[in-house]
Amino acid sequence: MKEKSAKSPEPEEPEQNFEDIPGVGPSIAQKLRDAGIRDFMELAVASPDDLATLADIGTAAAQKIINEARKQVNVGGFETGVEILERRKKLGRITSMSKAIDELLGGGIETQAITEFYGIFGSGKTQLALQAAISVQLPPEKGGLDGDCVYIDTENTFRAERAAEIAQGAGLDPAKALARIHVARAFNSSHQELLVPKAFELAHDLPVRLLVVDSLTAHFRAEFIGRGALADRQQRLNRHMHELLRFGDVFNAAVICTNQVTARPDVLFGDPTGPIGGNIVGHTATFRVYLRKSKPPHRIARLVDSPNLPEGEAVFSVTSEGIRD
Repeated sequence: MKEKSAKSPEPEEPEQNFEDIPGVGPSIAQKLRDAGIRDFMELAVASPDDLATLADIGTAAAQKIINEARKQVNVGGFETGVEILERRKKLGRITSMSKAIDELLGGGIETQAITEFYGIFGSGKTQLALQAAISVQLPPEKGGLDGDCVYIDTENTFRAERAAEIAQGAGLDPAKALARIHVARAFNSSHQELLVPKAFELAHDLPVRLLVVDSLTAHFRAEFIGRGALADRQQRLNRHMHELLRFGDVFNAAVICTNQVTARPDVLFGDPTGPIGGNIVGHTATFRVYLRKSKPPHRIARLVDSPNLPEGEAVFSVTSEGIRD
């Protein structure tokens, strides 16, 4: 991999002036910048309630500003299937370093989508997340996106020494690879949610092409106990996941979420365990992959939900060098 200093500097994109949007004056424009919103695309995909709070304006005024921003970036209208197909050809994919898993996922972990890996402890969830954090740094011809990774660690399972070991197995300099993984420890669900806007700020300055949340539901599961708290938990979880999706859309980045399981039988997949989060997580995750143990060091990955791929299974191994067939 070439040194960053050896690359020719890329021309900077012209700054987008929020004051060009009808209804946005200097005061509102500054509030938007202070909130970390840097371009029309972020404004176009914002929710009216969020924008109203950030800019201290009414919801109706916020909706008008969002509509104008959508016109600027051509978001929110109808497209033909041909246009969507052409746009999808520009999506990136990150290799898992296992050909079997990559084939299962249609070529690798897709950008502008949430890929959820769920299973019991020791099934390989964190190992796949760490592998992706390294693989994203590879050049495109080797299955990467030459990008950085933002890693939100909710269970204190990120191990730098393991990431360095995987980097060495991928042919990367461990120290340089670790410098491109930006880790934040989330101490509760509120902190976890606040780290996503921080990831937006980081992605404006660095080529972030992967966002990992390991794990998605641990804090929500621990903090919202009982049926009385279920509605609030699901509402917060739904909002959090849509923010993750928005990150993927804005930066053409892949999003990986690991998820815990419960002892409640999963009637859909015929397994004695089921993923946490219910329909909220099930409907929002683009790809759902169930991981289970096999004879060590083997694991089995089963694609249980996808908008365009058939169900199937792949056998992979967790080795000292990372994920392999």
